[in-house]
Amino acid sequence: MLVEKNITLPLENGDRLTRPEFEKRYQAMPELKKAELIEGVVYMSSAVRARNHAQPHGQIIGWLFVYSTATPGVELFDNATVRLDLDNEPQPDALLRINENLGGQSRIAEDDYIEGAPELIVEITASTASYDLHDKLRVYRRNGVQEYLIWQIYNNRFDWFRLRNGEYLILEPDTNGIIKSEVFPGLWLAIPALLQGNSAKVLTVLQSGLSSSEHQDFVQQLSSFSVHD
Repeated sequence: MLVEKNITLPLENGDRLTRPEFEKRYQAMPELKKAELIEGVVYMSSAVRARNHAQPHGQIIGWLFVYSTATPGVELFDNATVRLDLDNEPQPDALLRINENLGGQSRIAEDDYIEGAPELIVEITASTASYDLHDKLRVYRRNGVQEYLIWQIYNNRFDWFRLRNGEYLILEPDTNGIIKSEVFPGLWLAIPALLQGNSAKVLTVLQSGLSSSEHQDFVQQLSSFSVHD
């Protein structure tokens, strides 16, 4: 008599899976560093290039790290898996979330996954052909990601989307080339400096944001929420 073995199949690009099956296969492949479920389809990244992904990724993480350390209650995550809905489990390059105990719209589940939409997500992509600007954008919009930032490396372009009335609108830089977050007060980004690789200027502008009255009020607001919770 033949006995069927319960074999967990490996993940493959293009697989159409339920979220539980996706997680089961992902967990069975500890050597795999990044895989995403977008609209029920599996996407697996190829080897990460140095100049075209790893370096800009590091710049973004550094910028967000400085902000999060200066803003208690705001949490930074690098390549964290996010359960958005039954068909979507992305692994964004970076995200900021407000702690759920302070009014944030996502939470950390018992098995240590993020559930729900973080307030801000950043993706680093090659060009406009990427699914980050199409399928993912629609998924993030539908699930309520308040700000979605996309750095298109080949196009030397940085777009900052803000969710308003169910649609993403692009925030434009001010006359100094600075975009200021509407969700995280004090999170300022000098777009020309970023695109030119001038990290020192990026951090100098961010420090100006952290010194602003808007950021101080936000920190106080988070602190007050914690006290009265």
